[in-house]
Amino acid sequence: MQRAIQGSPPGFDDLTVHEQIEYVQGLWERIAAREDEVPVPEWHRAELDRRLAEYEAAPNAGRSWEQVEADLCTRLATRR
Repeated sequence: MQRAIQGSPPGFDDLTVHEQIEYVQGLWERIAAREDEVPVPEWHRAELDRRLAEYEAAPNAGRSWEQVEADLCTRLATRR
């Protein structure tokens, strides 16, 4: 049996891994429902500003999702 994580709710460690994942997912959904209360670190905001400025300076420099997805599928296929 695994060591109980300090602060976990009673009985959490007795749940299966699948049940623990469902529990955590439920907690996350409750938090996400109040997104205006979730703190966003300043460095996240700065990174978003940097990326937006980079995009606005050269909007055609990136690749479409379809191009990226096709490349990923090709790379994964060659690994098999």
